[in-house]
Amino acid sequence: MKKLIVLAALALSPVFSAQEMVDKPVQSYQTAQYQAKKKAFVDNLLSKMTLDEKIGQLNLPTSGDFTTGQAQSSNIGKKVEQGLVGGLFNIKGADKIKAVQKVAVEKSRLKIPMIFGMDVIHGYETTFPIPLGLAASWDMNLVQQSARVAAKEAASDGINWTFSPMVDISREPRWGRVSEGSGEDPYLGSEISKNMVYGYQGKDLANGTNILACVKHFALYGAGESGRDYNTVDMSHVRMFNEYFPPYKAAVDAGVASVMASFNEVDGVPATGNRWLQTEVLRNQWKFKGFVVTDYTGINEMVDHGMGDLQQVSALALKAGVDMDMVGEGFLTTLKKSLAEGKVTQAEIDTAAKRILEAKYDLGLFDNPYKHGDAKLAAKEVYNMENRNIARNVAAQSMVLMKNENQVLPLKKSGTVAVIGPLVNNSMNMAGTWSVATKHAISVNMMQSLQANYGKEVKFLSAKGANIDYDAKLEDIYAAHGKKTDRDNRSKEELLKEAVEVANKADVIVLAIGESAEMSGESSSRTEITIPQSQVDLLNELKKTGKPIAMVLFTGRPLALTNVKDTPDAILNAWFPGSEAGNAIADVLFGKVNPSGKLPMTFPRSLGQVPIYYNAKNTGRPLSQDKVEKCTYERFRSNYMDECVTPLYAFGYGLSYTKFNYSDISVSNANPKGDQTIQASVTITNSGNYDGAEVVQLYIRDRVGSITRPVKELKGFQKIFLKKGESKKVTFDINPESLKFYNGDLKYDWESGEFDIMIGTSSDEVKLTKINWTR
Repeated sequence: MKKLIVLAALALSPVFSAQEMVDKPVQSYQTAQYQAKKKAFVDNLLSKMTLDEKIGQLNLPTSGDFTTGQAQSSNIGKKVEQGLVGGLFNIKGADKIKAVQKVAVEKSRLKIPMIFGMDVIHGYETTFPIPLGLAASWDMNLVQQSARVAAKEAASDGINWTFSPMVDISREPRWGRVSEGSGEDPYLGSEISKNMVYGYQGKDLANGTNILACVKHFALYGAGESGRDYNTVDMSHVRMFNEYFPPYKAAVDAGVASVMASFNEVDGVPATGNRWLQTEVLRNQWKFKGFVVTDYTGINEMVDHGMGDLQQVSALALKAGVDMDMVGEGFLTTLKKSLAEGKVTQAEIDTAAKRILEAKYDLGLFDNPYKHGDAKLAAKEVYNMENRNIARNVAAQSMVLMKNENQVLPLKKSGTVAVIGPLVNNSMNMAGTWSVATKHAISVNMMQSLQANYGKEVKFLSAKGANIDYDAKLEDIYAAHGKKTDRDNRSKEELLKEAVEVANKADVIVLAIGESAEMSGESSSRTEITIPQSQVDLLNELKKTGKPIAMVLFTGRPLALTNVKDTPDAILNAWFPGSEAGNAIADVLFGKVNPSGKLPMTFPRSLGQVPIYYNAKNTGRPLSQDKVEKCTYERFRSNYMDECVTPLYAFGYGLSYTKFNYSDISVSNANPKGDQTIQASVTITNSGNYDGAEVVQLYIRDRVGSITRPVKELKGFQKIFLKKGESKKVTFDINPESLKFYNGDLKYDWESGEFDIMIGTSSDEVKLTKINWTR
């Protein structure tokens, strides 16, 4: 293992702005000639299919990881042979998948191939940072590259469909699945959404290295009440279209092949059975041409929602626009009866089956059903050194430096470093949640990497210091999906004593604390979003040694860090960096990489501030700016008696080992008219001692609107690299498209008036100028 770590030399990639990204790939399967040929083929095939075979195409069971010898004899294998399965998921390995596909194309009557799906969420075996961490890179090249690597690895191992990207906007850090999304902002979320789709699907789905993407969860899954997973969502349509829908639409505009329905209700109807969502918005307004799949047992769960029995909810889902039923088999067991009773139509069944067949045609499966999956290719493609180097770079670029007093970081390559914390030697938790294909035991942990990369120059000492939590029962809950926390049965006094003894022998302390991998993720809602007390006590005890402390934070969500932020000298938010976690952390700690990540989600001071997000609206009684800055309470104003209204760390925040200075904003025209495009520019100077990258952020405020408008909205960003002492002029194009929003009539348009133009290093640190734009 150590040999691999040493060989994994970092391949630094250049950083580019969102504006410099390659445009949407021209998808060869979208030509009129191709579409006509596809239609003729699919229509002919449909004409030969029995009703059972058509309904079978709508059935997506989970396979279980059976051996290749069971492919035909298993219950699933028999259904495949009967033409009652359209696809499978959760089967891994090229040989296993090929064996099941062989049953479909050699034993079934019409020899229709299947699609094979998997939750390839942030990488396959080469695992990238959790999506919230990936979003913190603000680098669309890296976002697209991570999806491209994942697609190639998964395709070589037989997978041709991923249930990603998850693009649910959320302002709710109690909700564990914020780890799986891109944060709170619709613009940043939309940029990430489309680039994930481009990375997975590429230009040609049929080339064998690209896979179907599936944008999820449609819709509004991230807005569940109280941060409790699967919970009720209720919001206005204006808010839906302006704040929560854009990333879904961005994926559709990028050509995403499939959409997954969400668990929650929308307007009182579960999304899985919501015709307004799936037909009126998705297909009629957005012109989506792919297929819709439910989430795991989503149809069946509508029974508990109170929408009827399984037959009723299955019919409801089909008529709403669902094409494929994941696991529940409601379609398989009830649609035939519903058709006979006139509760669904033959046309509705045919349309759903047609959409599944069209996706298989686009993948080229009718020409070569075995094009995805080759054991020899997978052995070369999966988790190879090139991919690991990419993952290492992406992980390093995703980290956010949140504090760095007295330039404690980067660490000196000399002396003695105490590496302390419950996750320092834990490989199982490095990849974070939703890392189903990761080989966790060989993920690179911190101690391995520090020793392998810098052990000749630096003496490293290690101690655990504390368990993840004092409560052993809670820690058992946290250790889900086999991601053990390696609980130490020594007393807390013994653990602390050992840690202090190690710290006293060192020049500096690197303290790795925070969440374990499954403390965030699906079904991982928390009522307290703080670091567990066991780890806080460790931090406080180490502070007494007087040694400098660099805190490495592991987390899958924004945490309320008010009780710990003043204690360490430096805080590096590593999120969960993936299978190359240790190497990437080492690269940043010792300055091989200058951190450039920016927060994609606001960190609150306390739970009582939640939901807190940068693009909020003013009330009629806002607190004056001077009182906001001084955290002063004022009665009969919108504020708290016991807390500031500002966040602990704002959206877009992130430090560097160097310093970037911003000039004032210059605009090419302060009084534009009509459809003009103007330029807003600033000059950025690296005035520090290190080369580094900076994310320059553009925000706009519409001062007066027909409906109330947010205090600022992200409308652009550029990630630039500057050598120390270098300056660069950064320019943003602004036109009426940048000013559009959905008004009270849900018309997407812009309105004349005064606008604030803001450019800066974070949402709360900007330069400002004003323009007046008329039609």
